[in-house]
Amino acid sequence: MNAPARSAEAQALAAYADEAWDQRIVPALTEYIGVPAKSPMFDSDWAAHGLLERVVVDAARWVESRKVAGLTLDVVRLPGRTPVIFFDIPATRAREGAGAEDTVLLYGHLDKQPEFNGWRNDLGPWTPKLENGLLYGRGGADDGYAVYAAITAIEALDRQHIGRPRCVGIIESGEESGSPDLPAYIEALKPQLGNIALVVCLDSGAGNYDQLWLTTSLRGMVSGMLKVEILSEGVHSGDSSGLVPSSFRIMRQVLDRLEDSRTGRLLPESFHCEVPGARAEQARATAAILGDLVWKRFPWACGADGGPALPTTTDPVQALLNRTWRPTLSVTGAEGFPELSSAGNVLRPFTAFKLSLRLPPLVDGHQASLALKQLLEDNAPYNAKVTFHPDGRAGALGATGWNAPDLAPWLETALNGASLAHFGAPVGYIGQGGTIPLMSMLAAAFPKAQMMVCGVLGPKSNAHGPNEFLHVPYGKRLTAAVSQVIAACP
Repeated sequence: MNAPARSAEAQALAAYADEAWDQRIVPALTEYIGVPAKSPMFDSDWAAHGLLERVVVDAARWVESRKVAGLTLDVVRLPGRTPVIFFDIPATRAREGAGAEDTVLLYGHLDKQPEFNGWRNDLGPWTPKLENGLLYGRGGADDGYAVYAAITAIEALDRQHIGRPRCVGIIESGEESGSPDLPAYIEALKPQLGNIALVVCLDSGAGNYDQLWLTTSLRGMVSGMLKVEILSEGVHSGDSSGLVPSSFRIMRQVLDRLEDSRTGRLLPESFHCEVPGARAEQARATAAILGDLVWKRFPWACGADGGPALPTTTDPVQALLNRTWRPTLSVTGAEGFPELSSAGNVLRPFTAFKLSLRLPPLVDGHQASLALKQLLEDNAPYNAKVTFHPDGRAGALGATGWNAPDLAPWLETALNGASLAHFGAPVGYIGQGGTIPLMSMLAAAFPKAQMMVCGVLGPKSNAHGPNEFLHVPYGKRLTAAVSQVIAACP
């Protein structure tokens, strides 16, 4: 089927986005990727190192250099917290009727995940490389591009004299640590935010690179360190094993309270929720579009029989629901283990795991953190010292997920029109397994706001892992699509 002809307006928006990405955004992101501005969870001395400050200041200067009419920008720094960029751009169309001015809020973040290992020999987390339209390196797609794409989307409208509402932006630098500072900033900036009618969050993913994808839900998360201590120091395993229980075996027993190791299902029912009927129906529609790509998109290793490793399910519908509406445990780090080359015959004194527990969108993250701590620590086997320290600040442990509000007719029409205009295919709807704490915060603060949550993290982009890349052609089309949706905001 031939793609529908684009209007002159859509063509102009696309041409502006293409030029901006080639001439300004890719060079800015190339510099950004080279800065190891790790999130505070992974760099406890972030303030002293000054790397988060550097990427924030660099982005702020870039925004100001664009000379968007009426733009004001502040780098807001609350004491002891990561900095936030806040910009405010007045509307270019006349308001109709009385009442508060409707505002579009654009969101992104500039902090990054740590290096990880396994990068291709000619790639690295802090060594940007543009190859066949893919910009490799840590953070470009998650989520450094957002501030540049947001300003470009607004510029594209203004250059074509297309009216739009007032736009404000919040670009934070603690998202990869669970956005612990964001509630304080939202509270501090609330008088300046105004009446938020539409939130455009550019920190999500795409089912493929062939159409615009709207994120319909996000999982919550509880992360933290689980530690099992059995000895005050390591002892000869020949002398002690069989009498002193292994801290690793105790760790397995404790985790068995949480997870069925055979199936991966989390055992406490409080960590589950019912999948809303509309989301199940959308999963079926998305499965029909993506098919086996839902699970073949990952970098599988060989299976034991020489064939490909298999996922938990090859049913595309269940695969989508497993990664978006069902809780899952991952162990993302470990301590207490020597390197293999120096692993002597010693019974180790402790085992510590970093846990990442993804929660369904409707499960409260703070309550889940408290329940998980009690489950893991109570009645420890062999009276071992078992402690779980969830990440977050007191009173705000864990991150609650998000389920999108019903789409207003104008937004549904605008999204589909933008996808057809810039991708030649209708908009797709997909839940995401990741967490964006901002969304649940904004949903509570602005319950009437519509949400456009989207992003460039499509198949193989591998955010947080090795060989992370940003699909530049998709970024260009997404930027133009965002322009078109902003213009349609009533």
